[in-house]
Amino acid sequence: LNLTINPSTTSASTVTECDTYTWNGTAYTASGVYTFVSANANGCDSTATLNLTINPSTTSTANVTECDTYTWNGTTHTSSGAYTYSTTNSNGCDSTATLNLTINPSTTSTSSATVCDSYLWNGTTYTSNGVYTYSTLNSNGCDSTAILNLTINPSTTSASTVTECDTYTWNG
Repeated sequence: LNLTINPSTTSASTVTECDTYTWNGTAYTASGVYTFVSANANGCDSTATLNLTINPSTTSTANVTECDTYTWNGTTHTSSGAYTYSTTNSNGCDSTATLNLTINPSTTSTSSATVCDSYLWNGTTYTSNGVYTYSTLNSNGCDSTAILNLTINPSTTSASTVTECDTYTWNG
């Protein structure tokens, strides 16, 4: 008897991947222990074991409404739009954040008025020349600044003493 014993073979590997891993023609998307049986070079069983850890990529979405500007991940945005930021999450996998941004503007208005004696503006009575500002919020909840360039002209009075006989005509 000339006997040759050929051994079966085994192998094990440990892999950590993001999202999916293809091994021996099969794509795996979940962590687990997987085996693959085939014939080795001697025609005996060969069992390979895969200890697989699948870490997920991450995505997030934020809806933000701001006045004038918004700083997100180090970038200052001044207009509405959809913005994305790509980085790596704590597992070393892709992380994509999406920002749906609405920028509402602040408003400024300027008006001029020339009046006699006093002027009532936004609940305050003014009696002298000047440039006045009034701050409030506009319909979007952002700053609204109104500027008033005001000129006050004083009324005048005069007194006259007249002595006349019989009649006197004054101002018509």
